[in-house]
Amino acid sequence: MITNIEKAQQRVKELEEKLKQAKALKQKVEARAKAAENKQKRAYDTRRKILVGAAILAKVERGEWPKDKMLEMMNQQLTRADDRLLFDLPAVKETGS
Repeated sequence: MITNIEKAQQRVKELEEKLKQAKALKQKVEARAKAAENKQKRAYDTRRKILVGAAILAKVERGEWPKDKMLEMMNQQLTRADDRLLFDLPAVKETGS
């Protein structure tokens, strides 16, 4: 025969398991929300960069910004060979030991 104490202990176990599951679900939902937020932030950042680049290129094309100044800026910033090729910049010389 199961006593009231045993029933209560069983109920506590069941509730603890439900709580554990609820916490895991909450954590999963929060992680998804955080991932979605980070994805949106990256998308906004990428969009801003595209718009800034488009604005600068438009100014260069209209003669409002000197092309050599833009190329100098790109020469200072770009390190990857494939990126540098887009602007006809020479490859960066590696400093080997």
